[in-house]
Formats: sequence, C-alpha cells, structure tokens
Amino acid sequence: MTQTIVAPDDVFDMRVCQLGEGPLWHPLQERWYWFDIIENKLLAKDTQGDYSWQFDEMVSAAGWVDDHHLLLASETGLYTFDTRSQVATKRLVIELESNNPLTRSNDGRADPWGGFWIGTMGKQAEFGLGSIYRFYQGELRQLVTGMTITNSICFAPNKSCAYYTDTPRQQIMRQPLDSQGWPKSEASVWVDLRKQNLNPDGAVVDRNGNLWNAQWGASQVACYNPAGELIKRVIFPAKQISCPAFGGVNMDVLLATSAAIDADKEDKNAGVTFTLRLETTGLPEYCVELKNDY
Repeated sequence: MTQTIVAPDDVFDMRVCQLGEGPLWHPLQERWYWFDIIENKLLAKDTQGDYSWQFDEMVSAAGWVDDHHLLLASETGLYTFDTRSQVATKRLVIELESNNPLTRSNDGRADPWGGFWIGTMGKQAEFGLGSIYRFYQGELRQLVTGMTITNSICFAPNKSCAYYTDTPRQQIMRQPLDSQGWPKSEASVWVDLRKQNLNPDGAVVDRNGNLWNAQWGASQVACYNPAGELIKRVIFPAKQISCPAFGGVNMDVLLATSAAIDADKEDKNAGVTFTLRLETTGLPEYCVELKNDY
C-alpha cells in the first residue's frame, strides 16, 4: 500500500520563484541553495539568514566543490562561484552549448565519482533541442540527445545506474553505469507514468536507493523503491512542485522547490520553497572534483 504524507502549510522560504529548481544542501556550509531559472537568480538560506545573487544569464543547477565554491550550470557553460562573494561573479570552467542561443541548462547533479551531469533544453521547451552531458576529469561528453525537457538526474547509492527523464515522454529512465560512471549499455524505461498522465520533474535518491520524484502539476513528490514501485507520496500545498533534495544536519529534511510561472490563481503558494522532516534519510551530495585550478 502506498503511504501518503501531507506536508503542512509551513513554508521554508517565502521568496517567490518563477521557476524554482536545482536545490542543493551544501554539507560543509550547512546551507541550502536553489535557483530561480527564469529570473537568473541563485538563492540560499541558512540559520544566519537569506542570500541572493543576480546573474547575467540563466543558471539552473549546482554541485559543491569545497568549503566556499560551487560549480554552477548556466545557459553558456559550467562555472565556479565563490559563495563568499556578495556579487554574482563566476569563472568559466568549460563551455556548454554556448554557440546555441536557443538552449539553456536545466536539471543537473554531481555523481558518485566526482563528475557532474547536466541537462540542456530549449528556452521555449522546443522539441528535441535538449541533451544530457557528463563533465568528468576536465572533459564534457554528450551522453543523450534529442530530448525536450531534461530532468530527474540522480544516481543509485551503489553506483550501478543513473536515472533521468525527458518530462514530456512521462517515463523515468534507468541508465546502467560502468566502474568509472560512464553509460555501459542502453537505458531502459524504469517507471512509466503515461497511464497516470504524470509529468516527472526533478528527482533525488535516498540512502536506501529509493527515488523521490517531483511531478509537475500534481502537487506531489512521489517515492519509488529500487524496483520502480510507488511506495510513498508527499503532497505539498502548491501545484507546480519542481525538484526535491535531501539535507539538514541529519539528512532527514526534504526540500521541494516550486514555480509561479503559469500557475493557477488558486495556487497561493506557487513559487515558494517547502521543507518537511521525514523518517527517511538522504545521502550527502557528492563533491564535484575539478581537475584544474579554479
């Protein structure tokens, strides 16, 4: 039987994001980060207060590098960013579709080997313009092409596979990985949501290998066990839940971003950010290992 958890109306952060995405718990700073992609913003919050940085282009996802630096994905590249800075200056690590003005970065996450997977998509969600890349040991390699809205990038704790989705296809894919974290065979459909007409968005894997998937337009994060069976649903008081992440000192807090863009008038919490303490614990986000000085 599927367990349903109804999140309280408590809001973690009231700042409204047009498209909240890419939440990240920095385990050394004990601080949450997330993005408003449409507004070119990086937001953060910890016990000391709220933070915000305004960039000159869309930014969408991040991994942590050390005590102070993040690796940021933007519409033109992967950059390092010093979180001690009060201004949004960034240093280029490698270009990402910088010659294509139609695309931007979207969902991304560090992998267990110190690499970073990042998806791209059309700025207007144009059909087939998106790809998934892996940045590892200084190399950016294209892994999947012909996608429309790249999402759900995350990894099994035993390093056996990666997960991803092309949201309009309504299927979460399972990609077997080799000992260095590269795809070793064809991806297969792991969870098929077409019959339920659910739209998989961002996802994260917990300590037990369960995948927690935000489902756009359904007010929920759904949890699937390693066999792809639905075991839990967390219902949030906002319709367009976009991406979950685990964090907190004990890794037992689930944060979920949401979006205000195209929201219904009745969706009073559209765009705010929620947290919920669970009995489940997540895994600390993997550190991104950079080959060269940054």
